[in-house]
Amino acid sequence: MRADARRNLERILDAAREQITAHGPDVSMQRIARAAGVAVGTLYRHHPTKTHLVQAILTEHSAAILARAEEAARSASAPGEAMARLEEMLADLLEEAARNRAVKEAAAALGAGRATTEQEERGRTAVASLLRAALADGDLRPGVTADDVYLIMAAAPASLDGAARRRWLEIVLAGIGTRRTTLEP
Repeated sequence: MRADARRNLERILDAAREQITAHGPDVSMQRIARAAGVAVGTLYRHHPTKTHLVQAILTEHSAAILARAEEAARSASAPGEAMARLEEMLADLLEEAARNRAVKEAAAALGAGRATTEQEERGRTAVASLLRAALADGDLRPGVTADDVYLIMAAAPASLDGAARRRWLEIVLAGIGTRRTTLEP
C-alpha cells in the first residue's frame, strides 16, 4: 500500500472511532469522511459499508489486544511478574473498553464480527501462559482459566467512571488472586 493510502486509511479509522464515539452508530459515512479529511469515495473504496468500517476498527482493536497479551506473557520472566503483567493487562483492557464502548455498541448494532479464530486462539495461549506462571508463583487461585479471563473482560463495566472501574477490577483481582491488590489511580 502506498504511503498516502496508508495515511488515509489511518485517518479514516481514527475519524470513524471519534465520530462513532461522539455521535453513535448512526453517524453518516459522509461525516466520517469529512472528519478524516478524505472524499467520501475514498472512504467507500476502503470500506464499502459502515459494517466493513466498524469491522476494520474491531480488527485493529483485536490485534492491539493480542499484541498486549503476547507481550505480557513474554515479559513475565521473574517470579511474581506474571500476576503483575496480568493485572496491568486487565487494567489496560478495561480502560480500552471504556474508551471504545461506542464502537462496540455500533458493532453490535451493525452485526460486525469479532476477532478472528486465530487471534482468539493466540490470545488464549498468551493468557494461559500468564496464568500458568502466576499459578506456579502462588499468586493465582487454582482453577482460573483463560476462558475466565475472557469472561471477566466481557463483563467489564465499561460504562462506569474511572474510580468505579478500578474498584471493580480490584474486587475481581482479589477473587482470582491470592494476594491483596490495590491498583494505582
